[in-house]
Amino acid sequence: MLMLLGLMGRMVYLMVIRSDYYAKKAEQLHERERDIKAARGRILDSKGEVLADNRAVCTISVIHSQIKEPQKVIRMLEKELGLSYETAKKRVETVSAIERVKTNVEKSVGDKIRSYGLSGVKVDEDFKRDYPYEELASKVLGFTGGDNQGIIGLEVMYEDVLQGINGKILTTTDARGVELSELGEHRTEPVPGYDLHLSLDKNIQMYAQQAAEKVMEEKQAEAVSILLMNPQNGEIYANANVPEFNLNEPFTLNTDTSQMTEKEKQDACNQMWRNRTINDTYEPGSTFKIITMAAGLSQGVVSREDRFSCPGFRVVEDRRIHCHKRTGHGAESFVEGAMNSCNPVFIEVGLRLGVDNYYRYFQQFGLLEKTGIDLPGEAGTIMHKKENIGEVELATISFGQSFQITPIQLATTVSSLINGGRRITPHFGVKVTDREGNLVKTLKYEEKTGIVTAQVSQEVRYILEKVVSEGSGKNAAIEGRTIGGKTATSQTLPRSANRYISSFLGFTPADNPQVLGICVIHNPQGIYYGGTIAAPVIKDIFLNILPYMGIEG
Repeated sequence: MLMLLGLMGRMVYLMVIRSDYYAKKAEQLHERERDIKAARGRILDSKGEVLADNRAVCTISVIHSQIKEPQKVIRMLEKELGLSYETAKKRVETVSAIERVKTNVEKSVGDKIRSYGLSGVKVDEDFKRDYPYEELASKVLGFTGGDNQGIIGLEVMYEDVLQGINGKILTTTDARGVELSELGEHRTEPVPGYDLHLSLDKNIQMYAQQAAEKVMEEKQAEAVSILLMNPQNGEIYANANVPEFNLNEPFTLNTDTSQMTEKEKQDACNQMWRNRTINDTYEPGSTFKIITMAAGLSQGVVSREDRFSCPGFRVVEDRRIHCHKRTGHGAESFVEGAMNSCNPVFIEVGLRLGVDNYYRYFQQFGLLEKTGIDLPGEAGTIMHKKENIGEVELATISFGQSFQITPIQLATTVSSLINGGRRITPHFGVKVTDREGNLVKTLKYEEKTGIVTAQVSQEVRYILEKVVSEGSGKNAAIEGRTIGGKTATSQTLPRSANRYISSFLGFTPADNPQVLGICVIHNPQGIYYGGTIAAPVIKDIFLNILPYMGIEG
């Protein structure tokens, strides 16, 4: 009686108190689950052109316990998927709930495999990312991996927006793992990801990319980066970084790989994928004089009418720092010093500011923080610690040497100096919608005010317009339009290597900037002056895109 009572008590415990637990265990033993991949959200440009889409593919799997004709399955996998006999045999003989054989199989091949009607072979629908314009904005858009998750660029930055929710296929099996077809299957349908709309314009991007490729070929340069953005709100219209790569074949290198090890190939891929505008820093050279100009005008240590004298150099402590014009510019006003891109003039302004004030403006202008652009891997400014800045360092900083920033940082900072004093956040993402076009959310970005006064901003625009209309930036001038800008030619380290970076930053219209462009040419051969080779690139782009954008003046 005691034994029977004990057994009854145990049965009550198992069948009543623990019933939910064992029901779930039984479910897990008898139910087999397979994913139905969700379609990833599309990426569209400002006009609604699709830049990243999905293509239907299949995933082929086998279930060992359900295979009735293993040799037929092995031969089929060999024939249709191009696998070796050993690989196909290994997949078929692997004892597991489900063994994935191959992903991203073309739909036509998947349909053919399904037509064999072989037991234990599963053909599931899947999606592969497709980029209709291949190399267009490759380092901005980024790409996805085999699991359809973002790896670089906007694809990874907006993963939470673009990724959908996978569905499920549930089937019931007997104790041997064989599906019970009479019970059918239960499906949970996938939910597609949201669409991401960009400020990037496909046509402007195409033209910027073509212009970059043209100057890279003409100057036999290592690389060329071009950025076009709205300095009023931070929207980026184009970002070309040539050489670009094919987004549909992101692991195919655009260099010779015959002598490379696997590690070298991976390093080369990582280098090929880098967006130099955001991921790499450089010495900005004379384009940075815009920052020195704004700081000096804000602090009141210089005015447009101040007079200077340039003998071709400036002695600071024990150093003789040369102007690019070794014979000197002679007597000149501050505006003329900017037009001539005269180093001694800007060294004087930097020294008048002093270390404390200059460093304070560095912080005020946002140069010591990242811009917050919606792309991964943004590099930060490489600057001397304040306590390590002496007069020589201050002098070289004032005309853009001995420190490094990113092109996006320079473009963002200059935007705040010419738009009335608002520090905007550069960005590509504008809004998120569902597949039917219904608005899910509008993307918002931080903005800071009071970077400079409206008066200082107006003076900076006036001086930079003079640089283009009458000074070193005249190769960017367009008849009938007002353009402001600054040229730069900087030498990379080590100086003895004679490698240069040529650049130009310009904006238009000068009195109310709507477009700001920067062109950076890495290691051009032959003539390397920014005013000679980079300024005409921005001029050519402005000539072609401003009418398209409907921008006057």
